[in-house]
Amino acid sequence: MGLDEKDREIISILRRDGRTSYKKIGDALGFSVMGAKKRTDKMLEEGLVRVKAGVNMEALGYHAALILLEVDSQNHKNILSRFEKCPRVVNFFTLLSGYNLAALVIAEDQDTLESESLEKCSLRNQEGIRRSEFYPIGEIHYAPFLTMREELFTGLDEDTPCGVNCSECPRYDEKICLGCPATKYYRM
Repeated sequence: MGLDEKDREIISILRRDGRTSYKKIGDALGFSVMGAKKRTDKMLEEGLVRVKAGVNMEALGYHAALILLEVDSQNHKNILSRFEKCPRVVNFFTLLSGYNLAALVIAEDQDTLESESLEKCSLRNQEGIRRSEFYPIGEIHYAPFLTMREELFTGLDEDTPCGVNCSECPRYDEKICLGCPATKYYRM
């Protein structure tokens, strides 16, 4: 499935404003409303595009980091599975290099981001990690909106998705870390 020039124009319009009407898309492309809807719906149905909300990290005061991991082959799937429902992991990427896994993570404040680097709940402290690098991100250029997995910020669960108990963490006890947003321990 390829994208033609008109598909790319539609994507560009939706990227700037995912709520743009089919009429505005049609006007920009010289299509009717139904032509714009049909073309857009086709890309959506084929799984070529998805329109979703992004969160302005700077406006919220959130912090992000990129974590590079060299994971042994036996634990690669375990780590992906263990952090699948972690609300602070925005994305995982498989890398074709010495570091074979990367994660983009977020936190509500600098102290909580440090906990993601240091504590038992950190990706860096998992079984099978040979080495890791933790890079806090300063500014996000061109697209300050990240797609967070807000549906995982429930604040209801007893247990964290990664299996670490926040109430047993010294940084949580000292009110340095906010705790896991998926659990009742979350302090936001």
